[in-house]
Amino acid sequence: MGFQKFARGTAAMALVMGAATAAQAEPLKIALVETLSGPQASTGLLYRDAVKYQIGKINEAGGFGGEPIELLEFDNQGGPVGAADRVRAAISEGATVILQGSSSAVAGQVTEDVRKYNLRNAGNEVIYINLGGEAMELTGSKCHYYHFRTSPNAAIRVNTLLDGMKEADVLGDNVYAMNQNYSWGVDVQDNTVAAADRLGFTVVEQTLHDVNKIQDFSPYVQRIQAADADTVITGNWSNDLLLLMKAASGAGIDARFGTAFLDQPGNIGNAGAVAEGHFLSAPFNPEVNPEETAPFMEDYKSVTGHYPSYVEPATVFGMMLLQEALKEVEPTENGLNAADLAVALENATAETPMGTISMRGADHQAILPMIVQEVSLDAQYKADDTEYGFVPIKVISAADAEQPVQDSCQMKRPG
Repeated sequence: MGFQKFARGTAAMALVMGAATAAQAEPLKIALVETLSGPQASTGLLYRDAVKYQIGKINEAGGFGGEPIELLEFDNQGGPVGAADRVRAAISEGATVILQGSSSAVAGQVTEDVRKYNLRNAGNEVIYINLGGEAMELTGSKCHYYHFRTSPNAAIRVNTLLDGMKEADVLGDNVYAMNQNYSWGVDVQDNTVAAADRLGFTVVEQTLHDVNKIQDFSPYVQRIQAADADTVITGNWSNDLLLLMKAASGAGIDARFGTAFLDQPGNIGNAGAVAEGHFLSAPFNPEVNPEETAPFMEDYKSVTGHYPSYVEPATVFGMMLLQEALKEVEPTENGLNAADLAVALENATAETPMGTISMRGADHQAILPMIVQEVSLDAQYKADDTEYGFVPIKVISAADAEQPVQDSCQMKRPG
């Protein structure tokens, strides 16, 4: 047999055997354990839209091992107890990757459940990709090898926001810290206080309030006014930010808000004209790199029925990071090996409309660009069918947005 004929025969046999292996392999199952009902569902449903959008893109490109990825959906009903039950259900149904984003309290439960499961099931681990739980402890004291955060953390959010507002000369001298009383809100408060000396402002008051229980924020707005605050820095999200904006609008408050999640649908609509001049630091703005962002905006709308906003762009970018990692992993007869994916994720980078994002191996915190932006009539894309949208004020590169690895992260690696 000539060499060329032998080579063709060998290649053909390899293709047949590869096809047989792929046919035997289990399809990759990814579970979204998210808040899909209840008062915080408005956020969870946006995570679902973004995840479904990008998994669709991955499947269009061939899926994993030539098979479409199967997305399983589990409603955690907005709480840690519900999340624990749903994580167990997801694993029992064969999910190798768990996705979750809304609420750091829920994220804390999910990451601990995954950690404990993996300790009991060495060689059959699962991976938790944290799409939006931004509390510091998740890549600090609670960091572990099979947890990966693809969104910013509190230090990234707060410091980019404060730096951008200071540079724009709108931060003022008196800052009020208004936050939800759990890990994420405490982190936003702590990072605000820690930046005071560096940026030359005074924290005039700090308030931590119950999460998702307050129906009228008017008394809190009165406290802001009484403190003579120039700026309110808040990590509030979901109903707690919607209702805070509504109360601020009703009071005609003069203080400027610096936020992490002002782009949540409904916030600008609730605040009305009083939102003008408020600030946000987020991983996306459609007016940055328009040659890249405009096609993304239109394609996302064609699939989901709305433009991407709030948690959606960063979720898509996080799923792009997963997509790049999956390209480096070969399926086994049992499907995806989580240990192989973890190695690939540690070394993954993805090119997004905002630029390059990457995963930091030391603590599994994504490094990504951030955009400080202001609510303005001049925005190209309007929010909530109002006259207002978000105009980019400062684009902060991934390298400049990066914050140090926390000493509390003592990650134990396999072997």
